Amino acid sequence: RSLAPAPGARLLREWSGARFPIAPQERGAGWLGGCSPAPLPAIAPGALGGEQQTRPPPPPASDEPRSRPPLQPASPGRYMDRSSLLQLIQEQLDPDNTGFIGVETFASLVHSHELPLDPAKLEMLVALAQSNDEGQICYQELVDLVSNISSKRSSSFKRAIANGQRALPRDVLLDETGLGFYKRFVRYVAYEILPCEMDRRWYFYQHRTCPPPIFMAAVTLTQIIVFLCYGARLNRWVLQTYHPEYMKSPLVYHPGHRARAWRFFTYMFMHVGLEQLGFNALLQLMIGVPLEMVHGILRISFLYLAGVLAGSLTVSITDMRAPLVGGSGGVYALCSAHLANVVMNWAGMRCPYKLLRMVLALVCMSSEVGRAVWLRFSPPLAASGPQPSFMAHLAGAIVGISMGLIILRSYEENLQDQCVWWVVLLSYATFLVFAVFWNIFAYDLLGTQIPPPP
Repeated sequence: RSLAPAPGARLLREWSGARFPIAPQERGAGWLGGCSPAPLPAIAPGALGGEQQTRPPPPPASDEPRSRPPLQPASPGRYMDRSSLLQLIQEQLDPDNTGFIGVETFASLVHSHELPLDPAKLEMLVALAQSNDEGQICYQELVDLVSNISSKRSSSFKRAIANGQRALPRDVLLDETGLGFYKRFVRYVAYEILPCEMDRRWYFYQHRTCPPPIFMAAVTLTQIIVFLCYGARLNRWVLQTYHPEYMKSPLVYHPGHRARAWRFFTYMFMHVGLEQLGFNALLQLMIGVPLEMVHGILRISFLYLAGVLAGSLTVSITDMRAPLVGGSGGVYALCSAHLANVVMNWAGMRCPYKLLRMVLALVCMSSEVGRAVWLRFSPPLAASGPQPSFMAHLAGAIVGISMGLIILRSYEENLQDQCVWWVVLLSYATFLVFAVFWNIFAYDLLGTQIPPPP
């Protein structure tokens, strides 16, 4: 059988770790899951480039037990980029995009090209293959295992080995029948948030109801309760900020009360009126809850609160005389991150009417920003002081596009293993330090005339 030499083998040798040489006399016996090598229909002569060469057929397998050669460390070299690796694996091992790879197919490729594998990863791969009764390897876990440039978490992979097999049905989720209401909702969330069919299936079958998405629900419920309390107290449900008693709330951010640090967060529970509360609550429930179900409470709560804090600090720098109310900083962080993730994974997203929904979302978000600008500079009623600023919307959107996009694109991945995550986190921390010093010194140095605190 004719196979391509150096160029294709060099690509495969760049996968990871240490080289695992397979002696010619052992190629007939196979090493992965006790199977014998089989020809690869997807790899044609010359498909990987370079001149062709013909290898002699392997000798017949012997009944005597064979010992594996020791694992030898590989010499350092450059690595493939992630996109090239994924394309190579999918085209050669999973051309039908089923999400599964036959053990014999992968073993034959290893035998033909002496695929280098890290020793620890090799042992895990062998254990996975031996524990799988159907003779198949999950494509996604194979990519995660053998690629040094992959930052996927391995907890789910280790659990699969501990359980004895990896059981993921091969049917598309949309073909599932007989689902209850909650499972249909979980399937809807999977198609709304995740761009990869393999990730959607993994999330659907591994989803647990505990812990529930309580953060966004709790924030929304608290905002509604606070609004109802102040509405009943002030007897005003629209444009509450024009009431003289409204700014006396200990929750509102006011430049005259910058020393009360909790106000940089608690302003998210106050709202201008029923229209702003309704807009924010709707987005928090429609986008925030599904995001929290998929990515977890820690990541989504961190993103939301990062947008809230960035919003108040940005207002204290760019609009120094204005107070601030509303959870728009956190809401725009979630929405902008989700929309950016949809755009960057447009081909893989399977949510219905995605173009129409994208346009509607952008129109609604833009109109809310325009309304905030109008209320800030052209208030319809006479007020004793400046009206709440609109800069929190823009700051939240920037946080979502930068930090939030990394979080949403890192489903089942460790953020701390990604260099770009630390770069964004360091940039955010630098902004926080600058904003703190600005609030301490800039108001006095610039002689800013702020309205008297209520």
